[in-house]
Amino acid sequence: MKASRWLVVIAVAVVIIAVAVVLLAQRRMATDTASPPSSGPSVAALKAVRSPGKVAQDEILRPGQCQLRTIDAKLGQYLPDPACTPGSVDPAVTQANIGSTICRSGYTKQVRPPAGETGRFKAAGLKEYGLRKSSSTEFDHLVSLELGGANAVSNLWPQPNRKGATGTTNPKDRVEGRLKAAVCARKLPLAMAQEAIARNWVTALYDLGLEPAPRLSGGG
Repeated sequence: MKASRWLVVIAVAVVIIAVAVVLLAQRRMATDTASPPSSGPSVAALKAVRSPGKVAQDEILRPGQCQLRTIDAKLGQYLPDPACTPGSVDPAVTQANIGSTICRSGYTKQVRPPAGETGRFKAAGLKEYGLRKSSSTEFDHLVSLELGGANAVSNLWPQPNRKGATGTTNPKDRVEGRLKAAVCARKLPLAMAQEAIARNWVTALYDLGLEPAPRLSGGG
């Protein structure tokens, strides 16, 4: 009799476990159906720094602490050190108000710090990245002002230009312009544009599907 009772208890336990497994599987399937995975890049939260017209020293960096990443020096494709220049944004610029902020003519002039203000931080930035002063090196907002970037040390870096360049106009400028145009045309969410350019401005346009990825050359 005792053996029979134990067999009944075990059988009931097996049924309960089987039902629980089926219910869990159904719940997972329902969740996957309700929330399909996004085909676009994930959007990471960037630091918010409100500092119009002046540079906020939200980081303290040492000379030689930062390492520039070179993708293609000939094309002027350099990336900042993410540990030193992760990028930051102005919390006053939101998706809801882009029409009265970044998409309005004259916005960047309104929030850009004066040259004397940025010059002091540029000199420090060159030392932090171990670079020499050059007329073609731009003290660049990683997340550009026209995309709601912040005036902060965490968003500023000395960006070298392509080999042979005589001024500070560089390939990143075109990327910034394309992203702003897409955001202002409501074809791209502001946060996605900010995150993509902060992560890698070289690949931002084709990461977001605004341009086809370049073909890799090679023999075969």
